[in-house]
Amino acid sequence: MTPARKRRLYWVLGILAGVGIAGALALSAFQKNVMFFFDPSQVAAGEVKKGERFRLGGMVSKGSFHRQPGSLEVSFVVTDYKNELPVKYTGVLPDLFREGQGVVAHGRMGTDGVFVADEVLAKHDEKYMPPEVARSLKKNSEAYVPKDGESGKPGVRGETTPGGDMSRRMIPGGDDNAASAAEAPIQKPAGI
Repeated sequence: MTPARKRRLYWVLGILAGVGIAGALALSAFQKNVMFFFDPSQVAAGEVKKGERFRLGGMVSKGSFHRQPGSLEVSFVVTDYKNELPVKYTGVLPDLFREGQGVVAHGRMGTDGVFVADEVLAKHDEKYMPPEVARSLKKNSEAYVPKDGESGKPGVRGETTPGGDMSRRMIPGGDDNAASAAEAPIQKPAGI
């Protein structure tokens, strides 16, 4: 092999090794920063590894919010209408956080079976819900039994088809006027 070919071969091998190392470092950083989403039913089923950070999503149970007087420490319960999971958080909650609304909390399970959140996110308007939370609630809403004074499934407009699919999209916490407005037929402008 000539010296020029040998030098070219070393350059190619060096570039391949550099790309491989860069790819391995990027993959390692990505795996450390990934947080998986779980709902309370998945946590209750033991799908979360011990000590693993994850995102917990669901609805804040009505009547479950408690604040320690004189501190930023709060506790509440997140539900997917099949299972419930208590959550503790120390910090300022988002302005839109309230009972009966969708929430996603980042954190890990404590040794006492309580989810210890280091960040809490609330939905930003009446029509939005994080996709993971909507899928989880849709899947588990079949197990939901309405309490006195409630009619139908929480946060769901429309009816369930015989196959179990939702014929309308999920709108948590909206009022009946919002539902009727969402169901109004779309009118075409004149001239089309």
